[in-house]
Amino acid sequence: MLLRLSLGVLPFVGSALAQAAAQFTDPDNGITFWGITDVVHDVTYGYVFPPLATSGSNPTEYIGTIVSPLVNQWNGSVCSMIDSLLVAAWPNNGEIVFTTRYATTNVLPDVYPGPVITTLPTSYVNSTHWKWVYRCQNCTTWVGGGSIDVNSQSAVPAWCSSTIAVDDPADPGTSMVQHTDFGFYFFPFAEAHVSASVYNNWASGGTGGGTTTSTTTTTTSTGPAAPSATPVDYIIVGAGPGGIITADRISQAGKKVLLLERGGPSTWETGGRYTAPWLEGTDFTKFDVPGLFESMFTDPNAFWWCKDITVFAGCLVGGGGAVNGALYWLPSDEDFSTSSGWPTQWTNHQPYTAALKARLPPTDAPSTDGKRYLEQVSNVVSQLLIPQGYRNVTINDNPDDKDHIYVHMTLSAANAVDQSPHTYKPLSHAQTSSSKWTHMCGTSFETAPQITGVKTNDTSVLNGIYPLNPGGRVILSGGSYGSARILYRSGIGPTDMIELVQGDPVAGPLLPPSSQWINLPVGYNVSDNPSINLVFTHPSAFLIFPSRPVLKNIFLSYDNWADVFTPGPPAADAAQYIASQSGVMAQASPRLNFWQALGATDGTTRWMQGTARPGAASVTTVYPYNETQIFTITAYLSSGIKSRGRLGINAALNALPLVNPWLVDPVDKSTLITGLKDIVSTLSLVPGLTLITPDNTTTIDEYVDTYDPSTMDSNHWIGSNIIGPQGKAVVDVNTKVYGTNNLFVVDASIVPTLPFGNPHGLIMSMAEQAAAKILALAT
Repeated sequence: MLLRLSLGVLPFVGSALAQAAAQFTDPDNGITFWGITDVVHDVTYGYVFPPLATSGSNPTEYIGTIVSPLVNQWNGSVCSMIDSLLVAAWPNNGEIVFTTRYATTNVLPDVYPGPVITTLPTSYVNSTHWKWVYRCQNCTTWVGGGSIDVNSQSAVPAWCSSTIAVDDPADPGTSMVQHTDFGFYFFPFAEAHVSASVYNNWASGGTGGGTTTSTTTTTTSTGPAAPSATPVDYIIVGAGPGGIITADRISQAGKKVLLLERGGPSTWETGGRYTAPWLEGTDFTKFDVPGLFESMFTDPNAFWWCKDITVFAGCLVGGGGAVNGALYWLPSDEDFSTSSGWPTQWTNHQPYTAALKARLPPTDAPSTDGKRYLEQVSNVVSQLLIPQGYRNVTINDNPDDKDHIYVHMTLSAANAVDQSPHTYKPLSHAQTSSSKWTHMCGTSFETAPQITGVKTNDTSVLNGIYPLNPGGRVILSGGSYGSARILYRSGIGPTDMIELVQGDPVAGPLLPPSSQWINLPVGYNVSDNPSINLVFTHPSAFLIFPSRPVLKNIFLSYDNWADVFTPGPPAADAAQYIASQSGVMAQASPRLNFWQALGATDGTTRWMQGTARPGAASVTTVYPYNETQIFTITAYLSSGIKSRGRLGINAALNALPLVNPWLVDPVDKSTLITGLKDIVSTLSLVPGLTLITPDNTTTIDEYVDTYDPSTMDSNHWIGSNIIGPQGKAVVDVNTKVYGTNNLFVVDASIVPTLPFGNPHGLIMSMAEQAAAKILALAT
């Protein structure tokens, strides 16, 4: 099975990888199921089987249940993601509609006619939830030789869920979009059996409790108490750029580390197997191939985005570092200066940046043949910039040089395979004592100010709690949104946010008494690059796809890279990447980046970063245009920006911006407008170049004034747990949370101001330095 195959390749591998099924009793009918509750979507899945055979064939049926909030449009249980029977259901007009499907590849599954399913009496649909209790006959084997091993002690079934409704909810055979999220969990199917009399009673619609039976034990329906988890020295919550690097360096020091990641694997090396149809048979997933970056935003099966955060945030191994296009600038001295808000103790970043560079060398020519591809955009934009005094440099040769420069796209990609922080490899055998778990969600802490453990969604350990050894520490690395939310759920942060947690029926009882709440500015001081798109056309700008029957013979450019995942890039480009990791797909979509220092009326210099790529997200123009000639320059305001916002949670505990941070400061806005005007000031010097958005009916000022603020989001969120002095910040100079003894934060949320460019490199350098500072503290 997919997830079990990944066990052997994950670094930091421990004894488990996901949630584990446990017994629970349905209060409406007394049926004792084995299963889980997915904490992200609040959906419960369960099974119970007839007794195992003493001779002959084992049972071919089971009783199942799915309990879901109405917000989930459909949910399903499946033995694996492909080559398995999918049993899915959804509510319609007060009734449960169900379907059985089967697929052999990552495509929408076909209706599968073999099972006989009976909905049992305690199923319901109410104003907030629906529950389906069903008997599934002829459901343990299916076409192709697949089966549920009802005698297994360590099966790994899956659940899947969708926020997109089926096309016709009244029709069990309706077409439906693939699930929007899925997960795996351990299941001891051999334990999930009851006696024949009890099972037959339940299967006929009867109620009442019973005893479970297995090959080795007989227990009551309440089941044995889960064992306590083994204590560790460090628990790190979140396997993004901060968490992975911190875990690597701390475990290298001989500490026992538990690294928790709420999402699943990403690259092939981390156990991921989600790949494009044209990459089947290779060791490349969506997250390995740089050229598949844009498809992160168009794939309907985008399970990698956090579903309970309203902006783009990566919930998978690598976190935001796995879904950012691998753009990679080493930090400048100014990025870690006191003028940028860093304590004096942080300004000597060079040794840590050098350590990062040694582990993840940047490259501006990732294709293994040393060539750069689809460079027409770079050529055109350089003609626009050179008359303005721009110079072409290799950016990471001199990270402090950021004014009037332009550079080729620079990636953390070795041999044209994404080498973002999730591929930080172990340096010593001391790390074999460490663990790395996926689909494990840290939700809150046990006791403050001295944290004794982390509460998780793991039902296989006592109360879901992972404890610390004496002197142990917890490090939050869940990103600006994820780390803030865990602090709120632990009674740390502004009172209005903690009171929302207090009102939640699940999270509220886990809060400490209000007398122990720690009032810190969690969620304030938030910043993100405001970005504005300028769309151009030029007759020499692009290569084109050959015609495809599935696209009705329309010629398409690499516009938005919409088709590079499926049906795939041109055959020659696909073959070239597979054969030698070279060619167009060896790079993410950006082709050129540039920087300019902009003077401002308040005396504070701001920097503008520009990124040019083929295609356009949207076009508003009076001009006729050829879609194969489009390219976009996205201008970001970065270092020196003064606008700030606030993030937090709502009553459902979903994380979201509360106050937008984009162009709140009027001088930020006027400065960005100046930068946009500078970009287009030499437009007439480039033959054939036309600005089509905005077009000649709209001025730059009008364009920015009417720009939708929600589309200015660059997903470079920093500052929600800002580092600084007590009374003004959340963490101290060692990244320890004020008011606690052993709780730290190492992720983008502690960064005080935006760096010159994409913060990927700065965050990783920060994690190198933070790990050293935490290890240096006396225990």
